[in-house]
Amino acid sequence: MTIAAILADKAKASDQSVISIGPDMPVSEVLTVLAKHRIGAVLVLNGDAIVGILSERDIVRALERDGAAILAKSAKHLMTADPVTVEYNESTAQAMAIMTDGRFRHLPVVQDGALVGLVSIGDVVRKRIEDAEREAEEVKAYVAAGGA
Repeated sequence: MTIAAILADKAKASDQSVISIGPDMPVSEVLTVLAKHRIGAVLVLNGDAIVGILSERDIVRALERDGAAILAKSAKHLMTADPVTVEYNESTAQAMAIMTDGRFRHLPVVQDGALVGLVSIGDVVRKRIEDAEREAEEVKAYVAAGGA
C-alpha cells in the first residue's frame, strides 16, 4: 500500500488539508492553531517551500528548556528545519520505517518536489491495520470456498 492511498482516504473523509504557518508566526499563535485543528504538528512554509515542521513535542521541549519566554519567539526558532519528506507513491512500510528511524510522528508528502499532503504515524498504522484485516478476510473467504 502507498502513501497515495492514505491521502486518498483522507480526502474522502475531508481531512486532507495541510495546516501550515509562516516562519514568523509567534509560538503563542502556533499553539492556538494546533489546538483549534486538534493536530500535533504544523508545516512551516515560506511561500510554497517547506522550510520546517513544528510539533507539540518541539514546543514542550523548548518550554522545559527556556520557559514561557518561548511563547513570544517565532516558529522558525523552534521548528525542525528542512524536514524529511516522503514521496507520494512511496510504500506505507517505507514511511513507517522513516518515521520510526527518525523518531518523529509527522511526515510531509511531496510529488515532483511539491507538497501534496502530510501523514502521521497514526494514519500509516491505521492503513496497515486495515490492509492486514482485509487480507485476513480474503484468506478466510478463500479457505471457506475450498481454496478453489
